[in-house]
Amino acid sequence: MKINLEDNDESVINLSRSILVISTLFILVVGVFATVLFFRNTNFNFSPNQVSKSASKTGKVKNRVLANLWKAPSESTIPKGTKGEEILYGKELIVHTSKYLGPKGSVMAISNGMNCQNCHNDAGKKSFGLNLSAVASTYPQFKARSNTMVSISGRINGCFQRSLNGTKLDTTSKEMKAMVAYIKWLGQDVKKGVKPKNSGVEKLAFLDRAADPIKGKAVYLNNCVSCHGKNGEGLLAASGKEYTYPPLWGNNSYNDGAGLYRLSNFAGFVKNNMPFGINYENPLLTDEESWDVAAFVNSQPRPHKDQSKDWKQIDKKPFDFPFGPYADKFSEKQHKYGPFAPISESKKLKSNKKA
Repeated sequence: MKINLEDNDESVINLSRSILVISTLFILVVGVFATVLFFRNTNFNFSPNQVSKSASKTGKVKNRVLANLWKAPSESTIPKGTKGEEILYGKELIVHTSKYLGPKGSVMAISNGMNCQNCHNDAGKKSFGLNLSAVASTYPQFKARSNTMVSISGRINGCFQRSLNGTKLDTTSKEMKAMVAYIKWLGQDVKKGVKPKNSGVEKLAFLDRAADPIKGKAVYLNNCVSCHGKNGEGLLAASGKEYTYPPLWGNNSYNDGAGLYRLSNFAGFVKNNMPFGINYENPLLTDEESWDVAAFVNSQPRPHKDQSKDWKQIDKKPFDFPFGPYADKFSEKQHKYGPFAPISESKKLKSNKKA
C-alpha cells in the first residue's frame, strides 16, 4: 500500500488549525463569561461622591437632580451699614454658635458646645440639610408640641433648649435679633405660607421592618466613626470652644427632646448630608442604611429633657415620637424604631373618621 505523505501532512496542518481556532473561541467565551460574573459580584470602593459598597450591591442609591429648588440669596445682596452688620453677625452665630454662646462662649455660656450649623448645614443654606428657607415664611405658627403660637425667636430658643441642650436666649438680646435678621434675609424670596420642597429633610419611605440598631452600628463604623469617634464623642476644634465634628451622643450632644431624636428626621438628614460632604444629588447611604444608623445613634445615651408639658393633645404626637402615652395601641419601642407603616395608617384612619 502506497501512502501519500504530502497529502497526509496537509491534513495534519488543517486539523491543527481547526483545533487552534476552536480553542481560541472557547477561551474568548470563557473570558467574557468570567468578566460578566466578576462585575456582577464584586463590590468596589467608590469615593463618597459616587456609591457605597452596600449601595453598589442593592442599586438603591442613584444620582439625581431636582428642579425648582430654593437657593439662598447671594451675600452680595446684604445691605451695607448697621442692618447688614446685624445680618452678618447672625450668620456668624449660626455657624459658630458655641464660640459666642457655648461653655466657653465670649458672650455667655448657655449651650452644649455644638453649633446651629451642625444641624442647619452650610449656615442654613443647604438643600435637605435642615435649611432655614421656610422659617420666615411660616412663623409665627401654632405648634402642637407646645400648644402655643411660636415666633421665630421662640423657634430659635427651642433649638437652644433641645438640640443645644441649653437654656433660652433673651429675645431682646443683640444675638437673638441678629439671628432673626439673618433668617429673615435668607427667606426673603419665599412667599408667606410657602415651604420650599428642599427645606427641612427628605421624608424617606418606611421600611417593612423596625430600624435595627445592630445593623446601624455596622453602618456607623464603616461611614461615621472617623469623624464622630468610636464613642460618638465628636472632634473638638483646636480652640476648645466648638466642635469640628459634633458629638452624636453623650453629655455634649443633643437631648432626647430634639427633633433629630425622632428617627424619621435623623434618617432623612443623614441620607442627604452624611458622611460630611455628601449632598442630595450624590447620596452615599441607602434608605435602609439611613434608618438603621439613625436607630443606632438614637439608641445611645444622651441628656434627657423633661417633656411632660409637651403634646397635651396626645393624638397629635408624630408617629415616631418615642415617649408615651399614645392615642393608639402601639408600644413606645415601635413608636421609636418602627415598623412605622402600621402606626401611620392607624393615624390616617382615625383622622378620616373624624372628618
